[in-house]
Amino acid sequence: MEYVVKKEYEINPETMALIAKYDQHGRVMTEVVESKGSFEIEKCPSQVVDDSCRYFASSLDGRISGTKQMTGYTHKPPIVISEAMRIYFFPIISPKRKDCSWIAHKFIRSYHGESDQTTTIQFSNGTSINVPVSHGMIANQVQRTAHFRVILEDRLRTLPSAADIPHERVAETFS
Repeated sequence: MEYVVKKEYEINPETMALIAKYDQHGRVMTEVVESKGSFEIEKCPSQVVDDSCRYFASSLDGRISGTKQMTGYTHKPPIVISEAMRIYFFPIISPKRKDCSWIAHKFIRSYHGESDQTTTIQFSNGTSINVPVSHGMIANQVQRTAHFRVILEDRLRTLPSAADIPHERVAETFS
């Protein structure tokens, strides 16, 4: 298999994880893990997340702010990249750090702690990764992401559509 390094990338429904890696010069890059393979991006994971949020008309800061307002989570909040595609990610450490890796919630099948205080995450396609954080931290992030997901998807399900609003109120509702 050919080794590929890309310059640009948008998170999509096949993205399972964005793992922080250091290149030979000590710069943080991203290993993108997709359901059918992996490759590297010449940006840190949080920049890839921010670029992807912007592709879907938001920003990483905006998504973090929205999660905090909705859930009260102030540290390592999970975010939605795209509501329409139901793409939810959580950071394993502070998203302000360049070496913060991000994990897609929907692909996690199991996780278990290792004796060196790392955690191995098993994905739905059978692949796994090892991250440098405790089992308890991953368990907490998985639970918080599930909670956030339920709240947001319930809100999206209960929003009135334009067809449900009387004609004379449509203009004022959407202006």
